[in-house]
Amino acid sequence: MNKLIIFSAPSGSGKSTIVRHLLGKESLNLAFSISATSRAPRGEEQHGKEYYFLSVEEFRKRIENNDFLEWEEVYAGNFYGTLKSEVERLWGLGKTVVFDIDVVGGLRIKEQFPEQSLAIFVKPPSIKELEKRLRARQTETEEKIKMRLGKAAIELEAAPKFDVIIENDILEKALQDAENVIVNFINKQ
Repeated sequence: MNKLIIFSAPSGSGKSTIVRHLLGKESLNLAFSISATSRAPRGEEQHGKEYYFLSVEEFRKRIENNDFLEWEEVYAGNFYGTLKSEVERLWGLGKTVVFDIDVVGGLRIKEQFPEQSLAIFVKPPSIKELEKRLRARQTETEEKIKMRLGKAAIELEAAPKFDVIIENDILEKALQDAENVIVNFINKQ
């Protein structure tokens, strides 16, 4: 059976760090699902590597054609989504597909593949710690930090809807917990 592993969390919880670690474990046979976006590439980002960069018009056309598993208009004219073709491509390679996705998108995918997916919520130890991590990044404006913290409070309420909640207080423990849960899921028929 083709399987999906969904990682969702508030920004700053360490979800991407955990996903990167797991993708580095060859024995798990995981592949990362590249999302599509209508925003312009940033810095060194390349089409087909970090994202599939689509124009707003193309994104809308693909929505109409039902090409997405899930999609969201994050800001006006700024779309993000998961192409069905990306998941099919990775399954065709015999991989278990991994998503690093927002809470809403993660739950939408879980809804479509209830038996084939494992939805993992990465929880920060506290909102105070989350704020500390966001500030330590030094990549966000004060306004953006406050926005992310407000969103985090809402996202934390969705945690019980996920199959597993991993608290990322001590990174090494969170990495091991994630690996154990995934191995059990992949080996389960």
